[in-house]
Amino acid sequence: MTDLLFDKLAYKDKLTASGVPEAQARALGDAMHEALRESVATKSDLKILELVLRKEIQSLKIWTGGVAAAAVSALFAALHIWPPHIS
Repeated sequence: MTDLLFDKLAYKDKLTASGVPEAQARALGDAMHEALRESVATKSDLKILELVLRKEIQSLKIWTGGVAAAAVSALFAALHIWPPHIS
């Protein structure tokens, strides 16, 4: 995942300003940055996923159309109405 905006220094500064010891604040900032980087999807991640899903949906539409055409052909063949017979 990329493009995650998290300012570890600002986070650490806010923690130390509120009384958290600097070493602990730095450790918390590092842990938060790592956790967010591992588990938060960015806009670019979602855009890539959207493009992949659109491609998969298009493939599924094509496949479904082929299956439907085959089913209709099989139905016509079973009912002996295609191709039309000239009497």
